[in-house]
Amino acid sequence: MSRKMLIDGELNQSNEQESHYDFDLFVIGAGSGGVRASRFSANYGAKVGICELPFHPISSEVVGGVGGTCVLRGCVPKKILVYGASFGGDIEDARNYGWEINDKVDFNWKKLLQKKTDEITRLNGIYKRLLSNAGVKLFEGEGKVVGPNEVEVIQLDGTKLSFSAKHILIATGNRAQRPNIPGQELAITSDEALSLEDMPKRAVILGGGYIAVEFASIWRGMGATVDLVFRKELPLRGFDDEMRAVVARNLEGRGINLHPRTTLTQLIKTEDGIKAFTDHGEELSADVVLFATGRMPYTKRLNLESAGVELDSTGAIKVDEYSRTNIPSIWAVGDVTNRMNLTPVALMEGTCFAKTVFGGQPCKPDYRDVPCAVFSIPPLSVVGLSEEQAIEQAQNDILVFTSSFNPMKNTISGRQEKTVMKLVVDAETDRVLGASMCGPDAPEIIQGIAVALKCGATKAQFDSTVGIHPSAAEEFVTMRSLTRRVTAGTKPKTNL
Repeated sequence: MSRKMLIDGELNQSNEQESHYDFDLFVIGAGSGGVRASRFSANYGAKVGICELPFHPISSEVVGGVGGTCVLRGCVPKKILVYGASFGGDIEDARNYGWEINDKVDFNWKKLLQKKTDEITRLNGIYKRLLSNAGVKLFEGEGKVVGPNEVEVIQLDGTKLSFSAKHILIATGNRAQRPNIPGQELAITSDEALSLEDMPKRAVILGGGYIAVEFASIWRGMGATVDLVFRKELPLRGFDDEMRAVVARNLEGRGINLHPRTTLTQLIKTEDGIKAFTDHGEELSADVVLFATGRMPYTKRLNLESAGVELDSTGAIKVDEYSRTNIPSIWAVGDVTNRMNLTPVALMEGTCFAKTVFGGQPCKPDYRDVPCAVFSIPPLSVVGLSEEQAIEQAQNDILVFTSSFNPMKNTISGRQEKTVMKLVVDAETDRVLGASMCGPDAPEIIQGIAVALKCGATKAQFDSTVGIHPSAAEEFVTMRSLTRRVTAGTKPKTNL
C-alpha cells in the first residue's frame, strides 16, 4: 500500500530504501495516546508495532496493561466509584420523593470492586482487539529506546527482542508521586485506592487537586469519615477561584472535613490504623492515608539518554508543536510530555501525530478551549478561560455573568446545595471566553458549551438561544444580568 511519510520535515512517498526497518512505527506505551496513534498510523498504511507491560489493576515498573492509566486505573474505574458513591445521596433524597426506605441501607464495597475489576478487564480486552483489528503487532513487555531507530522489548520471561523502526513514539504516561515524609510507605496512591480490599471507615487525603477531591467525594459518599488536607486556602488550584470556593462549600456540606493551608509531616502505624500528623499539630486517625500530590512523567526506565532525547526538569520529554523530540525519528504524546494531561488531549495528540507522520497532513494539536471536569459530588466542569486568566490576558474589559440557584430536584429533597454557573465575556467583542458550572450534570452540559466556544460564540448568540425548560442547562442562555465588569489592566487576585 502506498503511503505518505514525514521524513526529515518533508512529506515524501515511502520507497524501497525504507524497507530495511522492521517497522515504520514502534510505540512504547499502549495507553490512550499510544493506542490512538498506532491504530490511525496503521490505517494510513504504516507497519506498526507497540509494546506494553502485562495487565494489572495496580501499576508498577513491571505491570501496566493495554488501555493505560485512564482506562485501567484512572478516569474509568474512578467514574464507576463516583456513580456508586452518588447513590448514597440519592437514597437520602428519595425519601422526600415518596420512597419508603428502611433505616438500615447496606453498602457492599467488595461487590462494587469486583464489578469495577470486571469492567476494566473487559476494556483491556477491547483495546487489545482494537490494535489487532488495525493490524498493529502487540508485544507484552517493557520497552526501551536503544538508539534513534532501535527499540528493545524485555518480555515476561526475560527474553529481549530488538526492533528497528523508522519512527519511535513514546507514550508511557505518568505515575503518582509520593511526598518524602516519615512513614510515607504507610500511605497509598490513587492506583491502590481503586483496588482496596476493604472499604475505609476513616480516610485522610493529602492533596487539593482533582484526584484528592474526587476520592474525598467517593469515600464520603460511601459513608467514610474523610479529612482533606491541602496547602492552599482552597482546593483545585488553577481553576476559577469563585468555582473553587463553591466546590469547597459543597465538600463541607457533604460532611468532608477540610484542612486548608495544611500539610502532613509524619505518618505512624497504630494498633487500629494510621495516625497522620499535620504541620499545625493536629493528629488525624485513619484506616487509609491517600497521597494525591501530583503525578510525574514516566521516563526513568526508557533509556532515552542513549538516543540523546532531551527531558525537562520534571522528567517530561521535550517536544515541538508536532510532538517531535530533538531527535527527528523520536516523538512523544500524552502525559509523558506534561503539556495538558487529559485523556482526550492525548487522543488528539495521537491523532495529529498519525496525520503528520503517515497521513500527509501536518497537524498541530489545538489546546484552546479544551473542556474538563472534576468528578466530585456534585461535579465541576469548565471550558475556556477562568475569570483570573481572562483578566490576566485581557486587552479589553471583562464582563462576568453568574447564576446561583437551588436545582429543582433539591426543592423537594430538601438538600441545601446550590448549582453555580458562570460566563466570562470580552466586553469589546462580546465573545464568550470561558464557562464554568458546578452542579449535577455539569460535565454533560459543558461539553455542549465547549462546541459553542470552539466556534467563537458571542454572548448575544447565547442570549438568542431558546432554552430547554425545565432544566439547569437553560440558565446558560438566560444569564442576562451583569454580575460585574472588570476594567482592562486590572491585576487578577492571587490564586488562593
